[in-house]
Amino acid sequence: MSEKLICNNKKAYHDYFIEEKFEAGMVLKGTEVKSLRNGKANLNDSFALIKNGEAFLHNLHISPYDFGNRENHDPDRMRKLLLHKKEIGKLFGKIREQGYSVVPLRLYFKTGLVKVELGMAKGKKLYDKREDMKKKDMRRDVAVALKERNR
Repeated sequence: MSEKLICNNKKAYHDYFIEEKFEAGMVLKGTEVKSLRNGKANLNDSFALIKNGEAFLHNLHISPYDFGNRENHDPDRMRKLLLHKKEIGKLFGKIREQGYSVVPLRLYFKTGLVKVELGMAKGKKLYDKREDMKKKDMRRDVAVALKERNR
């Protein structure tokens, strides 16, 4: 199965603890798919909500297609997510708990279809973010030291 990455949400890994991942399809218009093939999407600040037993993705920005006409899409519209009823129930149960949210992690093509990887996320505190930055710096310093030593 070939996957072509459209965009990543690196900020989600910085701001949240990702506990579980789901794959979902999206209901899109033709010009949105053409724009995604050009890689013009932004996942920052986007999130998923459950309304009336259906999942929707908010704040996903897909730029208008350059060669589109009056049928071009609204770049910031709400998009329906295609999930099984059990998955929606599981997500809704977790969202009702305090501190949990559903965040898109990456957007990609899988066998010609647009897929979204959703993460069940719990917010990090400031001290957690600092701890992650310290670990990242330490790993980088160790890698540089090993590289210097092996020369």
